[in-house]
Amino acid sequence: MSALEKNKVYEARIEGYSSEGLGVARIEGQVVFVHRALRGELCRVLVLKVLKNTAFGKVVEVLEPSAHRRQPDCPHYGKCGGCDFRHMDYAEELWAKGQRVQDALTRLGGSDLPLEAVLGAKEPLRYRNKSQYPIGADGKVGFFRARSHQVVEVEQCLLQKPQADGAAAALRQYIGETGVSCYDETTGRGLLRHLYIRTNAEGCSLVCVLINGKKLPREDRLVQLLRDALPQLTGVVLGVNTKRGNTILGDEYRTLWGEERLTDTLCGLQFRLSVPSFYQVNRQQAQVLYEKALEFAGLTGQELVLDLYCGAGTITEVMAQKARHVIGAEIVPEAIADARENAALNGVENVEFFCGDASRVAAELAGRGLAPDVICVDPPRKGLAPDVIDAVVQMAPRRVVYVSCDPATLGRDVKLFAARGYELTRAAAVDLFPGTRHVESVVCLSRE
Repeated sequence: MSALEKNKVYEARIEGYSSEGLGVARIEGQVVFVHRALRGELCRVLVLKVLKNTAFGKVVEVLEPSAHRRQPDCPHYGKCGGCDFRHMDYAEELWAKGQRVQDALTRLGGSDLPLEAVLGAKEPLRYRNKSQYPIGADGKVGFFRARSHQVVEVEQCLLQKPQADGAAAALRQYIGETGVSCYDETTGRGLLRHLYIRTNAEGCSLVCVLINGKKLPREDRLVQLLRDALPQLTGVVLGVNTKRGNTILGDEYRTLWGEERLTDTLCGLQFRLSVPSFYQVNRQQAQVLYEKALEFAGLTGQELVLDLYCGAGTITEVMAQKARHVIGAEIVPEAIADARENAALNGVENVEFFCGDASRVAAELAGRGLAPDVICVDPPRKGLAPDVIDAVVQMAPRRVVYVSCDPATLGRDVKLFAARGYELTRAAAVDLFPGTRHVESVVCLSRE
């Protein structure tokens, strides 16, 4: 039994941070995760929940504050679940993120290789080029409260572009005027589900409204409100998602007005993006990430490169600038269509694209005796499936460049690659998500 008592206040020194961005303290020999506590601080901590091996608490008084503590700059902080680090300065946030990646590579990956850098953003505010607003059954347009699916209405968000704030305001007006029903996750009823906005470097936006049905009442009025709110709007798309649960995107799209895709510039290349296409949400930091991936790939112009999870072909085309030939693979058909068009748009001829699940494509290419010199992977948060790792190793590339959005699954996969003869030789972290606990990593795994 734990010696800790629920609802009791203890004095504790904060030692570091959890992967969730919570302060970590040891009280009565037990690890306690403390909301809004900073490394090095001496705090009075109210214990809220006691489990078998851990406990959770919150700061009731800071006795010795950190020099990195600051007043949160958002009135929604602590209510909306979008941000984790608005109570600390950016230097401390970057330290916490670097420590998280290093810990994952050491503890889960079994490597003692030090992280080369944590590359922070020059602009840590208003950086998201893609915004996704859930719509509550009560008509609120905002973001989920932490660890819940209750929507908190947010009129201005420091992470989103101003165009996203404008689109959300227009949708609120449309809901007020039409009385359209909004989706209730518990019953599966109601029409409006999500608002989705993409904005490019020039400030042009593409808006998609996701609904639980085929059409909306007064669609022309919705288009007019969005056009009034966003002078540089390029298109309005309706997305159909009738599946139960909390998935955002659907399988069917209809253009209500304008263009169905948005063009953006990344690493000097043009990319036309449909709604389902994967594209990094922080354009400036994505360039930093891809340049680091290209550096780790060590290309000389003679290599064959395989890019798994290629999305709209961003990394594929960046690698193609320094490789002999690059093959991109992706499971989303719309993304592959975008990737092929983007390659033609940029005049990149030394690329080809396959549509299919990464494990199936990798196995098929391995079965054909393909021998890539470098394989680049940029998987979703769950990391690589064991059969993908098997297929990659079977092709025996000299290097694997692994771009990751989750340090824990990266650490797990680094260990699996190590068991198959691939050693971690370089590692860096790039902050694409200032204000939040999320961080991107890129590592190089070399065949021993």
